[in-house]
Amino acid sequence: TSITIPNGVTFIADGTFYECASLTSITIPNSVTTIGSHAFDDCTSLASVTIPNSVTTIGGSAFSGSGLTSVTIPNSVTSIGTGAFWSCGSLTSITIPNGVTFIVDGTFYACVSLASVTIPNSVTTIGSFAFYDCTSLAIVTIPSSVTTIGDSAFADCTNLVGVYFRGNTPSLGGTNVFSG
Repeated sequence: TSITIPNGVTFIADGTFYECASLTSITIPNSVTTIGSHAFDDCTSLASVTIPNSVTTIGGSAFSGSGLTSVTIPNSVTSIGTGAFWSCGSLTSITIPNGVTFIVDGTFYACVSLASVTIPNSVTTIGSFAFYDCTSLAIVTIPSSVTTIGDSAFADCTNLVGVYFRGNTPSLGGTNVFSG
């Protein structure tokens, strides 16, 4: 139910804690720089995690399907993989770190409780399905740095009532960006 990763470990390998449904607590030391793909995928009892300032990369589907209600992502993180928080149904808010330039495809797909997202000025692209089916998201502010928004990025966000562009409207590079 509880794991403390020893100091000195630099990489949490792909799938390390995959489907550890009873895992409720994890302590990640400052020596870790990378959280691999599917590392905590389907850890349904994992409600919160603090990612240390040493981490620069969060792999694809790293926390997908987990029970996260909150997560702290430090500004040291510059890369968040495809579907990293896919279907984290209890996640209510997220602040994307200042070092991230690309919110990749499906990053927050089906985070149905996500009501608040902060997108920093470093982001230039919001990928396809990035916030698809985030049914609790009501308002989103797109910074002036964003130049492209992909297919269905905010589709089926059924409670979305306000989209604010801080600069010029970016290229809606895809179809159905705000459908539904």
